[in-house]
Amino acid sequence: MAASSAEDGVEKSAMLLLSLGEDEAAEILKHLGPKEVQKLGHAMAAIKAVPRNKVEAILDELAQQTAKGSPLTVDENVIRAMLTKALGDDKAANLIARIMQGGDTAGIEGLKWMDAATVADLIRNEHPQIIATILVHLDYDHAGEILKLFTERLRNDVLLRIATLDGVQPVAIQELNEAMRRLLAGAAGNVKKAAMGGVRHAAEILNFVGQAVETSVVDNVREYDPELAQKILDEMFVFENLMDVDDRGIQLLLREVQSDSLILALKGAPPELREKIFKNMSQRAAEMLREDLEAKGPVRLSEVENEQKEILKIARRLADEGQIVLGGKGGEDQMV
Repeated sequence: MAASSAEDGVEKSAMLLLSLGEDEAAEILKHLGPKEVQKLGHAMAAIKAVPRNKVEAILDELAQQTAKGSPLTVDENVIRAMLTKALGDDKAANLIARIMQGGDTAGIEGLKWMDAATVADLIRNEHPQIIATILVHLDYDHAGEILKLFTERLRNDVLLRIATLDGVQPVAIQELNEAMRRLLAGAAGNVKKAAMGGVRHAAEILNFVGQAVETSVVDNVREYDPELAQKILDEMFVFENLMDVDDRGIQLLLREVQSDSLILALKGAPPELREKIFKNMSQRAAEMLREDLEAKGPVRLSEVENEQKEILKIARRLADEGQIVLGGKGGEDQMV
């Protein structure tokens, strides 16, 4: 019942966005996360026409707009323009490609709701190129957790393929659907290849695999192509790179981090990073944090790394929102 209600809410939201102008809808989409935007994008693409009474039921203010009795027609170009205005050309390109493929990645979307161990068991026997294609469709941290569960040989092979992947052709999606059978559904249409994979994608996944796995994978890539390995390292952002974030950015980050999480994360941080954190807190808060760190006994490295990952997720979100600049990372500039 809850699922049905949620689906109904997404559909109603999609109808409301489509009833607005491109600029107004884009302003709303800017404040949503990628998963919400993708759900709404799929819902908008699936709507062919909205009866007048349905629009009136969603929002009374639209009664005047629908008084002529004509249905709300949907133009694919309007959806493209709306998403592009909200997300920018680069971010929107990948999302639009997924939405307009007509459900080609529906099976992979289902994998996003499974735990890493289940996904790893499902795909570990597939060809490394197929596994790479699957992982570039998943969130970076999810893909990283899955990658850690593979053998070292398979892990290295898959990451190398991700790093050298310059896009996903429709025929590759078709082969992927055939290989995954029940997990993946549909056939590829006549669409442009999705801009997925590449050095940035490989680096983002490696940000979530832990130091030991990261070193092993990068060393393997370096044997294959030293320049490629360096490019991946240049794109990575790890916990120590918070040293490169300015004081204002650190202060914004600390507002969204729980104390318990920060204590665990700092257990594995170098002294200079700890001091940077302390100086961006009130004197009383800094003193309490120092005392908590001293009182905290030995903790598992995995716990420390998990908390650091959670803080890095927040940092990346703030960077994507333009609130902070991740100084240790290459690629596109972030504006504050």
